Amino acid sequence: MVITYILFVLGIYFLIKGADWIIDGSSSLAKKLGVSSLVIGLTIVAFGTSLPELVVNLFAAFKGSSGISFGNIIGSNIANILLVLGITAMVGNIKVKSETVWKQIPFALLAAFVFFALTSKIFFKGGDFLTKNDGLVLLSLFAIFLYYMFQMMKEDKKSIGFPEDSNEPDQKIVLKLVAGLIGIYIGGNWVVDGAALIASQLGLSEYLISATIIAVGTSLPELVVSVIAVMKKNVDLAVGNIIGSNIFNILWVFGIIPFISPVEIPQFIEFDIGIMFLATLLLFIFMFTGRRHELDKKNGVTFVLFYILYVAYVVLRG
Repeated sequence: MVITYILFVLGIYFLIKGADWIIDGSSSLAKKLGVSSLVIGLTIVAFGTSLPELVVNLFAAFKGSSGISFGNIIGSNIANILLVLGITAMVGNIKVKSETVWKQIPFALLAAFVFFALTSKIFFKGGDFLTKNDGLVLLSLFAIFLYYMFQMMKEDKKSIGFPEDSNEPDQKIVLKLVAGLIGIYIGGNWVVDGAALIASQLGLSEYLISATIIAVGTSLPELVVSVIAVMKKNVDLAVGNIIGSNIFNILWVFGIIPFISPVEIPQFIEFDIGIMFLATLLLFIFMFTGRRHELDKKNGVTFVLFYILYVAYVVLRG
């Protein structure tokens, strides 16, 4: 019991250190490859910060706990935008690139809508499970996203020209990235285990635990990465990390799970997926209110308040 609490605290420390290493390593890697921090955030960092969700959902799939699978992914994506971007915007204004506004965010909206269509009986009558066919649809969209990232990387190389010189040796950059990913992976697991133990002692339901405690736990890497990125004036990495992580969570993580076993779709899940879509849409709308293509502190407060209302609803629903 005591060890779990100790690991919980150590997990938070590993998350912070892991995030710091990933930001430093990925920034150096961006210079060496001649690509923007946005591309690195949308790919390498997004993959690293999505590892906790993947691990949790793989274990949930093997154990047949569909409530944890859905709660973790949907809850994590909602937390990524409303809580993580909300807190990050409260730390400092987030200037978002035009291509993120018109390409990455709409792709995240598309991913959320397709996921809603696959799980909603409005579109498919009588479908109670996510099957391999559904997983194939999601993985196909994920392949398109990766292709788009590859094309974006090639354009970056043309516009940036020759890669900038980086003072750090390649071995040190790789070591930072690997150590950061390991730190986030271990830290995320320890934080989730500790949070789950605390929640279970309070007698909460499986979905409630996964949509709140575990979702926030697996979103901590995104929060730490984004806040530190903004403090280091690396805003592209902060936004790219969040959008990329949400796309990875839906298309990659939920694309893989049905191939392990069919995932039962909770009866009430349409509302939660709707909130996930609405949160992403709200992010898009905020790009055109106040300062153009910028999230300010007022937007951040709105996001956080919206998240508190959602969590309150989930708790009352049970």
